[in-house]
Amino acid sequence: MKALLVVAHGSRRPQSNQEVVTLAETMANKLSDYQQVHAAFLELVEPSISQKIEQCYQTGIRQIVMYPHFLAAGTHVVNDLPRIIEQAKQDYPDLDIDLQPHLGGFDGLAEFICQSL
Repeated sequence: MKALLVVAHGSRRPQSNQEVVTLAETMANKLSDYQQVHAAFLELVEPSISQKIEQCYQTGIRQIVMYPHFLAAGTHVVNDLPRIIEQAKQDYPDLDIDLQPHLGGFDGLAEFICQSL
């Protein structure tokens, strides 16, 4: 079984967090290859990424694709997410986690932005 985690920083502004939850819900409706799709947050708000990884594992998920909803490859993308993934792999050795490129690392981003202007 496979899950997608849409991970974001987390905000003190509830509307910003809701945008990520709504994105995950929209993606869930479009992605039939995933048994579960969730939003999770690095800090400031729950559910945390670690909590969602554990929840997925407890429900039988053994493959997680992690989409980092971050614009730039800052410390969270370069250091924090790999650290969380490494800890999860130690906790759940039979769990496979695939970290996708962050939003700003998407090859077609410039074209997408230009088309929407």
